[in-house]
Amino acid sequence: MPVRNTIKEFVDSKGITVYQFRKETGIAQATAYNLYNNPQQLPAPGVLAKICDRYECQPGELLRWDSKKAGIHETNKPN
Repeated sequence: MPVRNTIKEFVDSKGITVYQFRKETGIAQATAYNLYNNPQQLPAPGVLAKICDRYECQPGELLRWDSKKAGIHETNKPN
């Protein structure tokens, strides 16, 4: 899938641990560590809402479109 999560970068930029991240958001331990360690793991809508609510951020801060994974190159991008 061409969308990946940027949870690791987000958590690291906050200067917090994954443990603190999961405690502050109330998400399950396995979910927090899976999201942190695996950018291909996408958060469920409820998990995404919990993270955004807690850190007052937009989903775009936690998800990124990877055009290389989508097979889109500079020469054939749609207008």
